[in-house]
Order: sequence, then structure tokens, then C-alpha cells
Amino acid sequence: MGTYVEVEKNVSLYVEDVGTGTPVIFLHGWPLNSRMFEYQFTWLSEQGYRCIGIDQRGFGKSDAPAEGYSYDRLADDIKAVIDRLELDQVYLVGFSVGGAIAVRYMARHGGYRIRKLALLGAAAPAFTQRDQYPYGMKREDAQAQIAAIRQDRPQLLRDFGSQFLDGGGERAISEPFKDWLQQLGLEASAWGTVHTFESLRDEDLRDDIPQIKTATTIFQGMKDIICPPEFATLLLAGIDGSTLVQFEQSGHGMLFDEPDKFNEELLRFLK
Repeated sequence: MGTYVEVEKNVSLYVEDVGTGTPVIFLHGWPLNSRMFEYQFTWLSEQGYRCIGIDQRGFGKSDAPAEGYSYDRLADDIKAVIDRLELDQVYLVGFSVGGAIAVRYMARHGGYRIRKLALLGAAAPAFTQRDQYPYGMKREDAQAQIAAIRQDRPQLLRDFGSQFLDGGGERAISEPFKDWLQQLGLEASAWGTVHTFESLRDEDLRDDIPQIKTATTIFQGMKDIICPPEFATLLLAGIDGSTLVQFEQSGHGMLFDEPDKFNEELLRFLK
């Protein structure tokens, strides 16, 4: 069942709400939408979980305002959905930039109504390199990517998709599957795609991470070239009591490269 939740005046987010039972919120990565988790929704809803996928502003079926793509605003959007749906004891699952938004949510809102946190290939502590932080993408490369979005978004998405999957996991990734991921990216607004990537380029979560006091599991593809394994190492060191699950044959999209292992580990996290 899909519904719309108004998160601020004249801005509503599309929320997919499937199943009954324990609520699990899924935050998608850039430049996709909540449909990237459809295989998890199908499976977990059969296991007694309520799967809630939020299309971030600018992506999927959500509204795409001209502005409002800072991590603070995106985290506030999540709180608005939790309040509107009257959720409690939530399992929060954030992938890539969704993981970054989840980190900001936990710090900004004190882990409000969250029972456990899963960070999947999270774009944190920071996505781009900066002083005393030699990890991730160089700022000039991020600038070039933004320029490419403005010039030829379909080609940029195809190029990004080629880095997204390793293809050496449990099963080969078919061309139609890659086309499907490309289509999810094309469903986003151009300006939401640009401005969210600008937040990826500029935002820094290093001060947020020590504020997380909720039980946290970190999922990391060890062949990830978008959010490299160093990110997971830093998250593990920064979040007290956190645990790390490694996917040795996965790139960034470990839920696609090693789907059986991913689902098994996700269910272990939810128990």
C-alpha cells in the first residue's frame, strides 16, 4: 500500500507500506528510490515484518521541491513520516546516502523511536575527501559528476551503474536487471539528483557518529569502490558496540551481488 505524507508545507513524500508487524524503515541510495528494496519487501512481509520504504524528496514518486536537500532537512523528513505513521520501536535501514541520512537522524533526533540501526554501504563518515580525511571521492571528481548530471543524466547514471555492482557474487547480474536500476535512477528529478549529490559532496558526519547509542550493524561490500571499506572501518570504530558484516564478493550493491547472504544477515539483524 502506498501513501503520501506531508513533511512540510507543499512537500509530500511517497511511502510504500507493505505487511504487518515489526516496522522496518528502508532509506534508499542515490539516485534510486524505495523500489530498490522490492526483493526485501516481498520476503520480509512474508516473515511478519512491516516494510516501510520512503522515497526521499526529489526521487521516485515523492515531490521534488527546488530546495531542501541538506542532511538536516532529509533527516527531519524521516521524523515527520515516523510521527505521521505513529511508528515506534523501528528498525532503521539506510543504504548509501540513506545510511548518511540515518546517521544524521540518529544524532539530530537522538535516535527517536529507533530500536536498531543498519548501515548498508553508508556514505559516512563523509563521502568526499577533506582535511585529515583521505577517504572517498575527491571533491573535484564529485564536481565533475555533478557537471555530467547536468549535461547528460542518462549517460551519467549508466556510468554510475557500472560501478555499482561487482557481479562476482552469488549470481550474475542480468542486463535487464541493470536496465531496471537505470530506470529507477531516471525516475528521479534532475534537480533532486544534483542537489542530493551536492549534499554528499559537502556534508560531514564525523561529529554525528559518536552520538549514536542505538545497537548498530554495519553491512559492507569489500569490493565497494563508491563507499569503500575504509568507511565501514571508521563507522565501526566510532559507534560504540557496533558490529560489522562483510560481503567479500560484493561491490556497493551487496543486496544484489550477494542477495541470499544479504537477506540472511538482514533477518539476523532484525531478530
